[in-house]
Amino acid sequence: MKEHDLLSSAIKVGAAPGYGDAAIDGAMQAYALTLDKFLVHAAKWHPATEVVTGRETGDADRLSYAALKDRAVRVSAILAGMGVRAGDRVATLAWNTRAHLEAWYGTMGMGAACHTLNPRLTPEQSGAMLTLSGAQVMIVSADLLPLAGRIAEKAMAVRHVLVIDGPTDGWTAPRDDVAAHELRPEDNIAADSIVWGGFDEGTPSGLCFTSGTTGTPKGVTYTHRSSYLHTLRALQADMLGITRADAVLAAVPMFHANAWGLPFAAPAVGARLVLPGRFTDGASLARLIRSEGVTVAAGVPTVWLGLVEHLEAHGGDVSSLKRILVGGAPLAPALMERIERGLGVTVQTSWGMTELSPSGTMALPDDPERKASVSGRPAIGLDLLLTDAEGKALPDQRNSEGHLRVKGAAVVERYLGYAEPATDADGWFETGDLARIDAQGDLIITGRSKDLIKSGGEWINPAEIEAIIGALPEVSLAAVVGRANAKWGERPVLLISLRNGREITDDELLASLRDRVASWWIPDSVVRLDTMPMAATGKIDKLRLKKEYGHPEG
Repeated sequence: MKEHDLLSSAIKVGAAPGYGDAAIDGAMQAYALTLDKFLVHAAKWHPATEVVTGRETGDADRLSYAALKDRAVRVSAILAGMGVRAGDRVATLAWNTRAHLEAWYGTMGMGAACHTLNPRLTPEQSGAMLTLSGAQVMIVSADLLPLAGRIAEKAMAVRHVLVIDGPTDGWTAPRDDVAAHELRPEDNIAADSIVWGGFDEGTPSGLCFTSGTTGTPKGVTYTHRSSYLHTLRALQADMLGITRADAVLAAVPMFHANAWGLPFAAPAVGARLVLPGRFTDGASLARLIRSEGVTVAAGVPTVWLGLVEHLEAHGGDVSSLKRILVGGAPLAPALMERIERGLGVTVQTSWGMTELSPSGTMALPDDPERKASVSGRPAIGLDLLLTDAEGKALPDQRNSEGHLRVKGAAVVERYLGYAEPATDADGWFETGDLARIDAQGDLIITGRSKDLIKSGGEWINPAEIEAIIGALPEVSLAAVVGRANAKWGERPVLLISLRNGREITDDELLASLRDRVASWWIPDSVVRLDTMPMAATGKIDKLRLKKEYGHPEG
């Protein structure tokens, strides 16, 4: 009797000679979903592909994935020698550079969590975050050492400062027990004893605080599993859709929500990863895109506006660039059209937030019917729900405006330091966004629930006003905030910055709203700003605007 026939008959009678007990199921290999595997994969299968960092001088720092992995393991050895263990947190205060990426993988690969700090926050804010995280080690870009010293004054747990991308000349110790040293993986560090991985995939990998543009920042802890699954989701063809043929520019800061996952996604497929350093002005980006043949780029709309304005003023093109991914802030249709025309690219819109690791939905790449207002659909692993103000699911989830909730493998369950969950009883996280899902299933963000203005007992949605004003060719950026009013409770005030050389009267601005919004939605006043205040992540700083312009006049 043939082997397969013997097995078949044995199974029928409940025994399989030579095969063990037929009642025992087969099994697949255990494979922990940990982030070190992305760089290990890239080092083995795409060893010569480069990570490129732009320099102020116009040239670039280059390192292969194979060399990057070796250096990152050496960073792990250095950290271990300082007493860092799995489960500890290591803070970084740094720009988008190869050395910062080494610190990421060096921290995460050994099972510690990388706590990214935003250099544009105040020392008090960063110090409070560090106090919560308990990090004893800060890895700092050399030009940020003065800021690091002021932060360390507020964070008493910090004991070690490791300096990247330059010397320690700018360091002044805030306390006798805090020392600064250059982080030099190239030195003869014994890394043979360092084993990457080997820990549970639920181990924390990163810590990022929300932007705090509308309230107090909260810490979001990412796990290896959540970020691994987030990366696989983002790499789908109808999401980010990058391949090893791409050169990907991460213009989104690495201190913001894991840089949208690009430092994991690029090595996962063997794409070249291009980092701008601290220089994201139009001239620097144009030079870097041209020199590195960048094909796909990601960043907030204001970054691309700066690039467009540079090309308009100085000429040139970025012909290799085919697609840019935007998110983090609403995109006015006029701005989207200007970016696509000025750069010769396709704009791919998206929606997400720190609590989502951060990607939520993405429009289809190169969609011929793309619209600035449409943020696309979620990929498998994330679900959306529209509710009323009390959290009750809307009976019709299509073409109805509601409060947006989400759940999924890479969605926050509980904030750092909070005992209570951030989700409701059914596991849904309330985003704070107002949204509509169209008949095709595409998400349209219509506003922020915290931004809503209550005037005379009725709600005003600033996002609708901002979209109309922002579409005017004279307007660069627009924001609407509520101003305290004795009679009505709040009244809207319109704040604008104009495009260079353009003029428009207040009457003309407000006239564009008539017959398009309710009459009582029309702002009572217009404030012209030379520069719109921006939060560290490139969003309009609504919190600052409310503080400065939300008080009663007089």
